[in-house]
Amino acid sequence: MVKEDLLSISPDALAPAATEAKAEAVGVTKASMGGAKCFVSAMLAGAFIGFGGMYFCTFLGDTTMAFGVQRLVGGLCFCLGLCLVLCCGAELFTGNVLMVCAKASKKIGLAGLLRNWGIVWLGNLAGSLVALAIIYLSNLQAMNGGAVGEAFVSVAAGKVALEPVTLFFKAVLCNILVCLAVWIGFSSKTTADKVLGILLPISAFVACGFEHCVANMFFLPMGLLLNTVAGIGAAGAITAGGVAYNLVLATLGNIVGGLVVGLAYWFIYHKKQA
Repeated sequence: MVKEDLLSISPDALAPAATEAKAEAVGVTKASMGGAKCFVSAMLAGAFIGFGGMYFCTFLGDTTMAFGVQRLVGGLCFCLGLCLVLCCGAELFTGNVLMVCAKASKKIGLAGLLRNWGIVWLGNLAGSLVALAIIYLSNLQAMNGGAVGEAFVSVAAGKVALEPVTLFFKAVLCNILVCLAVWIGFSSKTTADKVLGILLPISAFVACGFEHCVANMFFLPMGLLLNTVAGIGAAGAITAGGVAYNLVLATLGNIVGGLVVGLAYWFIYHKKQA
């Protein structure tokens, strides 16, 4: 058995340079994916992140816990979303910012990169809205005497009330942590490795209240629906304009955060391989 065969079956994580090479290869694969398959895969990711948001707000419906405990455990609950994305396979916009590694190595063009980002962003939004509709019709928001619905509205109202600079940099920090979690996923060789590697970075961004555009594709429309249709929370606490404002700035900040991670590792390890 040759050295390459041994490396392929070894349970050890990939070395940093090998992880960067894998990120480039993954970027090439994503850029060449057919539009329809890419969109449906992105819908799955949007729904998966929505399920994480559902779990998070169900937990937040218990208002008797101390702040720190609630943020920590709520963050761990939200990890469900990225665990499903990485372990089951789906196209997530924030993780796909790491395709910049393949672009920097000139293995894909700018058109292929932007095409993927556009399809995946829209697919994530569509999947989030499908998950929202199913969850809303299940009447999950009525749990714990309506406290879960109040948690949904409270989370959404806080997001649309952020100042622009604060919102942008919360989004930058968010995708730094998300892309580090995805990078750990690239280096992992077992499902257990992927799940354990996800827990700390993702729970950290949730506990700290950072802004993830795909998560907000679920949280904000759900909050808007419950606020305007079900009358939960102060009237007008969430508006369609506020939802659009948050998604635009969160998306831009997430792109910057992902570029920081992807280009830093490309600069260190691609040149080393060359």
